[in-house]
Amino acid sequence: MNALAKSFAVAALAASVALPATFEQSFAATPADTLVVANRIDDIVSLDPAEIFEFAGGDLANNVYDTLVNFNPADLTSGYKPGLAESWTVSADGKTYTFKMRAGVKFHSGNPVTANDAAFSLQRAVILNKTPSFILTQFGFTADNVKDKIKATDDMTLVMETDKKYATSFVLNCLSATIGSIVDMKLAMEHETDGDMGYEWLKTHSAGSGAYSLRGWKPNENYVLEANGDYWQGAPAMKRVFMRHIPESATQRLLLEKGDIDAARNLSPDDIAGIAGSDGVKVEEDLRGRIMYFSLNQDVPVLAKPKVQEAFKYLVDYEGMANTFLRGQYTVHQAFLPLTYLGELKDKPYKLDVEKAKALLAEAGEADGFEVKIFVRNAQERLEIAQSLQNIFAKVGIKATLEVGTGKQILGAYRARKHEIYLGAWGPDYPDPHTNADTFAHNPDNAFEAKNTGKLAWRNAWDIPAMTKETEAAVQESDRGTRAEMYRKIQAEHQKTSPFVIMLQKIEQTGLRKNVTGFYTGSAVSNVYYWTVKK
Repeated sequence: MNALAKSFAVAALAASVALPATFEQSFAATPADTLVVANRIDDIVSLDPAEIFEFAGGDLANNVYDTLVNFNPADLTSGYKPGLAESWTVSADGKTYTFKMRAGVKFHSGNPVTANDAAFSLQRAVILNKTPSFILTQFGFTADNVKDKIKATDDMTLVMETDKKYATSFVLNCLSATIGSIVDMKLAMEHETDGDMGYEWLKTHSAGSGAYSLRGWKPNENYVLEANGDYWQGAPAMKRVFMRHIPESATQRLLLEKGDIDAARNLSPDDIAGIAGSDGVKVEEDLRGRIMYFSLNQDVPVLAKPKVQEAFKYLVDYEGMANTFLRGQYTVHQAFLPLTYLGELKDKPYKLDVEKAKALLAEAGEADGFEVKIFVRNAQERLEIAQSLQNIFAKVGIKATLEVGTGKQILGAYRARKHEIYLGAWGPDYPDPHTNADTFAHNPDNAFEAKNTGKLAWRNAWDIPAMTKETEAAVQESDRGTRAEMYRKIQAEHQKTSPFVIMLQKIEQTGLRKNVTGFYTGSAVSNVYYWTVKK
């Protein structure tokens, strides 16, 4: 073993207690069996899959946990396939799902994966009632009934009964979400405190059966994953994954070109252009489901005026941003469903028109403008977007100041309705149109006490009883063509009347060392995969 490989091996061992001191050092090249990634991970709030609802956390969970239903990372367009459930049947009335568990699978602890673990995991996600719990509770599950509605009838059989018939694909796609991750019940309950079902412990530890186990995590700094040699889909070629929180594009580029990292996830368009033709480096692109938007809190009186909302939609230089500082990394998109999804809407009715915005503000009685705060995460492209908006807003008398914080800080304010304008991104939780319709166009209880933090309509205090009913009807429609048209209609109305200004859809450009293959970032339906990577 050479000195470099030995240093990583020692670091990996040390990671079982704490992250390695050598982790922060700079190396000439990474070992052949180790993947080193630079990414922004300061949005991670928790490592418990019942609570994970952020991009970086979803990436981690996708490699540490398994779900009943999953995807082929090399062919994400082929739809869901069996995961920990090797098969399933649906009752004639469309409400009862019976899953047969895959035999012989073990958790990282060595405990066998059973239907009891699956039932426990889905039950605790509902009972804990964290931000993403709506993905499961939308099927009629509550803390009071979930143990009757989701249960193991024997070690290898899980039965789940929904409140009414839904499209089968919708139900199964939801089970592929992070919140559907199957947790080691025995291990979690060994760490239970005051009836929390292991929640406090799982916020900083893992209890999965995935391709990797968590060996250490320092919030806002780094984490280390170690390969599961007995993984049921095959032992990963990368024996460990080192994730480094490096928010600056220029630093990521430098480390990539030097060979200190294998993958750079957040390179700016300038740095992407800068590494073109560099020895040993390549760029791969992937159209993601991530939507960039800003939203107006309807608890702020001036932002609740319809003409003010319409004016904001003409105060965005959509094409200008996409063709300059965001070039190659975003495409203009103005509807809440990502391109490639059933019911996608390609209409782009808005463009930069300062004079039209001025007229609309005058109609709203706001000809002199007003002051407002834009809450935005400290990430390069978001700050650049915010500054572009700030400059354009000023042309109509709107004085915008930027409230900048970490991902965790800004999301915390947003989920508590403490923002004025929020600028950020939203990615689908599962590959079905309801994933975004449910959050952008569904708000059954707008009361602050409802705490429907997983719904963006609720976060922005947007009360929409009629659109909520339309969204509920669409998710129950079994005819694919009719369902697609229903979503297009909802989106067209949403474009006109909502307090959301949807601007762009993400094209992810990942900088990689040329010897890295199989680095799948998940397209519009999933998260990144590490266990498929080879060098």
